[in-house]
Amino acid sequence: MGSDFETDLQGAVAPLVLALDVGSTATRGMVYDAHGRPVGKRAKVAHHFTVAPDGTSEIDPDQVLEELGEVIDALTRGLGDRQVAGVALDTFASSLVVVDADGRPLTPCYTYADGRCGRAVDELREELDEEALQQQTGTRVHSSYWPARVRWLAAERPDVVAAAAHYLSLGDYVLRALTGALATGTSAAAWTGLVDRQTADWHPETVAVSGVRLDQLPPIHHLDHPLRLSAKRAARLARRWPQLEGATWFATVADGLAANVGLGAHDETTIGASCATSGALRVLVRQVPEQLPPGLWCYRVSHDRALLGGALNDVGRALDWAEVTLRTDQVQPRELARVLRGEPHGTTPLVLPFYTGERSTGWASDARAVMTGIGAGSAPVEVYRGVVEGIALSYARIASQLRTVAPQPEKLYCGGRVTTDRPELLQVMADAMRTPVTPVAIKRSTLHGTALLALETLAPGVERAAPDRGATLTPVLRRRPYYTERFQRFEKVYAALFS
Repeated sequence: MGSDFETDLQGAVAPLVLALDVGSTATRGMVYDAHGRPVGKRAKVAHHFTVAPDGTSEIDPDQVLEELGEVIDALTRGLGDRQVAGVALDTFASSLVVVDADGRPLTPCYTYADGRCGRAVDELREELDEEALQQQTGTRVHSSYWPARVRWLAAERPDVVAAAAHYLSLGDYVLRALTGALATGTSAAAWTGLVDRQTADWHPETVAVSGVRLDQLPPIHHLDHPLRLSAKRAARLARRWPQLEGATWFATVADGLAANVGLGAHDETTIGASCATSGALRVLVRQVPEQLPPGLWCYRVSHDRALLGGALNDVGRALDWAEVTLRTDQVQPRELARVLRGEPHGTTPLVLPFYTGERSTGWASDARAVMTGIGAGSAPVEVYRGVVEGIALSYARIASQLRTVAPQPEKLYCGGRVTTDRPELLQVMADAMRTPVTPVAIKRSTLHGTALLALETLAPGVERAAPDRGATLTPVLRRRPYYTERFQRFEKVYAALFS
């Protein structure tokens, strides 16, 4: 075992949960015990999206279904005679699969990154009061959400829309194929942009604007509302996977919710920060804000909770670009770390790191990266530091709006590959946000969170094990004037170019 947080099969405390995660690069799975500790080895099947210059970003939903079967095969083989009490699934959010009356897919799975509905986004922004839409659904008009995507599909593939029986997320599709249950999780539904953030049910007016009928959408299941399987389907699953006989299956969870819970940010006291290819700041709240700031989203995730926050398109992606373009991979690692850990300096270029557009806080999807203050003497490592500061300032912009509606957070837990690959970012984040930042040393926090959400129903009275955490990085007071000035300059440049 790598730490006290992990356990082996012999030490695992029932009930066991089999957690599944469909991400952008792979389908993964892990078994967890009642304390939320990972048991044994993780299973993984890699995949990739089909992409094209026109904005295409797709994956075959039946391919994912096969991958999930492989992952479950691998995990159940390692359980011997131990039984699984629950099966929980999260997937990347804002996906869409259209199916016919027999449940067969009429389309590929359109991912959150598919940008072909740009014209429909423009049309909807002309038709709708976007601020009112945000207050109703917690979302803006954006290519990731279903209103624009279904509009685009109706224009490009009217035959598909004519034959459509149901509009499903990827998780809804694969769970229906496995269990026979037509259902969606509250959080998966909320990421479509079609859910009323106050009632946690489909928002009829937005559904109608999208061109979808309410009867074409699956019933919404809250976190404590598992799926109902027919006796015939349950028996079929038990024949294939005896260790799952009698297991409770849960509706799809959006990966953003699972990631936050997996980091330990499961209530109003803690902000969860994701630092991977993209990034986000999120707070799980019991009291849904009456009024949302313009830069944030608010997804209902169950009957009693909502996830409030904002997202960045480019975190690891921005650093990868900087490393390749500035050739900092040829710089001695110690030298680059020294520059990033050193005192900030006024000659560092100011970078607005919008390499693939902006989500929060201005929703300028066509924004691109901007660099100012580069001189003849600017070294590559200084420009690289500017990119790091730009990312931290982007998080700070979200945090400033987040505090206006969720002022209670006392802690910030941060996870994702960037926290391991470039840990120096965390101190810059702490300084820019004026908030202590604690790294969470756990692999696959999203899988962990998915298991914890299922355990709320399966083992509500059992204490959960805390994941390993690193030392907390606190803001350095003497750097406050520097980051205050940088924040103000960032906003001025943004307003001049993108407002």
